[in-house]
Amino acid sequence: MTTMISEVYAAFRKAGVPEEDARMAAEALSAESLATKDDIRKLDKELLIIKWMLGLIIAIQVMPILRPLLT
Repeated sequence: MTTMISEVYAAFRKAGVPEEDARMAAEALSAESLATKDDIRKLDKELLIIKWMLGLIIAIQVMPILRPLLT
């Protein structure tokens, strides 16, 4: 079940936003659907590992092609 920020919901309702729209907006702004700095750092580390792995795979595939040219 999705959580929502009740203060945001109340502010939207007070501003005249329809109930369903206010609920959906408050749920969208909840902590569950937003990335934290820790989430971004973890993603950056994972992307760094993926980049290194891809570079290694490309190097392994290209080396046999370049070997005759280098000798």
